Amino acid sequence: MRGRLVRRHTEQERARHEGATKGRSVVKFRVERDVLAEAVTWVARGLPTRPPVPVLAGVLITAESSGSVTLSAFDYEVSARITVEADVEEEGTVLVLGRLLADISRNLPNKPVELTTEGTKVEVTCGSSRFALLQMPADEYPTLPTSPEPSGTVDGSIFTHAVAQVAIAADRGDSLPILTGVRVEVDGEKMTLLATDRYRLAMRELTWSPTASDASHVALIPARTLSETARSLGAVGTIDIALGSAAGGEGLAGFEAGQRRSTSRLLDGEYPKVAKIFPTSSETEAVIATAELIEAVKRVALVAERTTPVRLRFSDGQLAIEAGTGEDAQASEALEASVDGPEIQVAFNPGYLLDGLGALGTDFTRISLTGPLKAAMITGQTSQDGELDPSYRYVIQPVRLAG
Repeated sequence: MRGRLVRRHTEQERARHEGATKGRSVVKFRVERDVLAEAVTWVARGLPTRPPVPVLAGVLITAESSGSVTLSAFDYEVSARITVEADVEEEGTVLVLGRLLADISRNLPNKPVELTTEGTKVEVTCGSSRFALLQMPADEYPTLPTSPEPSGTVDGSIFTHAVAQVAIAADRGDSLPILTGVRVEVDGEKMTLLATDRYRLAMRELTWSPTASDASHVALIPARTLSETARSLGAVGTIDIALGSAAGGEGLAGFEAGQRRSTSRLLDGEYPKVAKIFPTSSETEAVIATAELIEAVKRVALVAERTTPVRLRFSDGQLAIEAGTGEDAQASEALEASVDGPEIQVAFNPGYLLDGLGALGTDFTRISLTGPLKAAMITGQTSQDGELDPSYRYVIQPVRLAG
């Protein structure tokens, strides 16, 4: 807590110094507390914890005489903007510390909020609560990027779910930055999302509504940014997506839903050709109830160290799950399974396996196996004997067992 207060104090001192040496802005408007709190929280969610320049810790607030207020944030990689209705008396632009304003707005009493400038300060008044924030130099704030022209629209809930299914397989390290992204490919009405960290691969296909029937785009978007954007916009409804180059030739992806707009700079580089990783045939196919399988793997994995695999043995009508050997703690569990093909034992990283199973969203899981050391594919189906749902495929590389 003390470290947080010290950092905030440092930010305010920096803002005081910067604000005292720059021109003053004039703004005055009144807005509902919940409207302000939601808007500031949404915009400030992506503010950098250690901004390369002080102004990037701020939220830019622009009040228009037409009765709207736009809040913006930008860190040279990701931008966010939201416009809300307000009673504007003085139009203008001010810049204040974003996280501080978000904390304040969430904790104000449930009354209208008035925000007005007074000298180098921005005063926030709500009932008997009053705060004075330091203005930061708005004229030093970078120009926010302009989103490319819309490429099409997609159902928000479907897109959010699809991104979540795929982003789990993106690399979380920095050794190969290109693998930290989700590859988005558009071919007409089909959108394909794909991600891999070299140990697993996730792909989801979905239908969207392109602005042109022959639409063709390929974009590599940072997985973390795409996940946060999809979650924050998905509940609003339909999402407009723009894939391409904005004014100035920068490679950007743009997203808009309601009054919320966001852009992300694309990753550079050639994504590896991973389509060949998807198995085209299998020797053994097993169908198991998804919820039962997830719970069993979680229980058995309790005795496994972080890097210790769980072993899955598929035989006629049964799946045996084991972990631990020799003098180590051990666990085992058996589940009923529909198995078609020869008996086979394979080992997986339990975390990777659970990621894929949890992303399926279907009552039953189909595991397709070719050999104990060959990539296995996980897909979903609605019933034990139902048809395979090929829209989501999760490929996981087995672990070689010692001895």
